[in-house]
Amino acid sequence: MLSSLIRNPPPWPGGARCAVCFSFDLDAESLLHLYHREAAPSRLATSSALRYGPFIAVPRLVDIFRHYGLKQTFFVPGWCIETYPRAIEALVEAGHEIGHHGWLHERPNTLSAADEARVLDRALQAFDTVVGSRPTGYRAPAYALSEYTPDLLVERGFTYDASLVGDDIPYLLQSQKGSLVELPSDYALDDWVQYVNMKEFGFMMPIQSPDRAMEVFRAEFDAAWAHGGLWISVWHPFVSGRLARAAAMTGLIEHMMDKGDVWFAPMTEIAAHIRALVSSGSWSPRTDEVPFWTDAIDHLVSSSRG
Repeated sequence: MLSSLIRNPPPWPGGARCAVCFSFDLDAESLLHLYHREAAPSRLATSSALRYGPFIAVPRLVDIFRHYGLKQTFFVPGWCIETYPRAIEALVEAGHEIGHHGWLHERPNTLSAADEARVLDRALQAFDTVVGSRPTGYRAPAYALSEYTPDLLVERGFTYDASLVGDDIPYLLQSQKGSLVELPSDYALDDWVQYVNMKEFGFMMPIQSPDRAMEVFRAEFDAAWAHGGLWISVWHPFVSGRLARAAAMTGLIEHMMDKGDVWFAPMTEIAAHIRALVSSGSWSPRTDEVPFWTDAIDHLVSSSRG
């Protein structure tokens, strides 16, 4: 077997084999109010499932990570920050990072540049009021980074983005306004495609044992550990904070700890480490210039018949 399938893995702190962050998208009922605005008041069952996140899952996750001595990252829409401040305060008190995740989970690539800026800034007000500090990191709702997002983030002082899936290790996004550290994940590490069975949101994944999802997450971790990669998972508290799934998550954490030489860190620390490596010249990541395309590509032929 090749010693590493990653050509240029970054050196991780303390000689760790890989970097790990359990990142969470605490969306609560933002999804319901975004996609079913008029019907939301009458959908009590759906609302109760989503409210499980801030009321039940967040305290459980705080306890889990406190037990293992870990501090991780939670991306939260601004509306959720203002609506569920006690959950946010509990996360902050436990030392977890709160990242920006839109206002009401709007997809940036469906917005004009002006509307996207408005959404970003309205959520930042929630950070000022509830969190008490500005975020350094951003994850676009539904991975829907737009061609305007990088410039808007740089202008507002963000240092990293976590919306893309373009590598196994960190890299740089270079826009007209400046650069961001990109901390990529992969759809295989998102619990939504493993667990979510909610017709309201167009997902009807088969209900199965958490062990099946853990097989995927564990395989991805084992590969990152073997080859020097970055393992960032995307969890939703109302999904994976459920009892059996949360128990399975603790088993995954213990698997990682048993392997050893793992750097667990919130994403802001991972981004800062990458920036320090770049600044010192001790490691050079690849750079993607964004946006990738500025114009629609002309089609040679029409694909329709009739």
